[in-house]
Amino acid sequence: MDIIISNSSNIPIYEQIKEQIKNKIITNELKYQEQLPSIRKLAKDLRISVITTKNAYDELEREGYVETIPGKGIYVSGKNRELIREEQLQKIEGLLDTAVSIAKISQVTKKELQNILNILYEEE
Repeated sequence: MDIIISNSSNIPIYEQIKEQIKNKIITNELKYQEQLPSIRKLAKDLRISVITTKNAYDELEREGYVETIPGKGIYVSGKNRELIREEQLQKIEGLLDTAVSIAKISQVTKKELQNILNILYEEE
């Protein structure tokens, strides 16, 4: 599994792992019931502590993205895709709300903000 860790990031390593795995699940790169690497294997591959990997997997399990089957491993859960999408939409709304607030304070027009959004959306 391709996971890139940035040691210069302010984001904790476990959080970087969690977000990258979550994104792979959301984009269907990791599919329902697909097995993830064991905690030890992922830690060894990434050259990090087993505890860090366990923390990432524990967070993913708490959020419902993976499930542990004792004696078998860690698998992508059958979390409802619509629920995942709704969670992502809520995040986007929160970030856009912040952007709109900053735009209003800075006297950026709605049209200017839409142009910025269009440019950013096309760059991806």
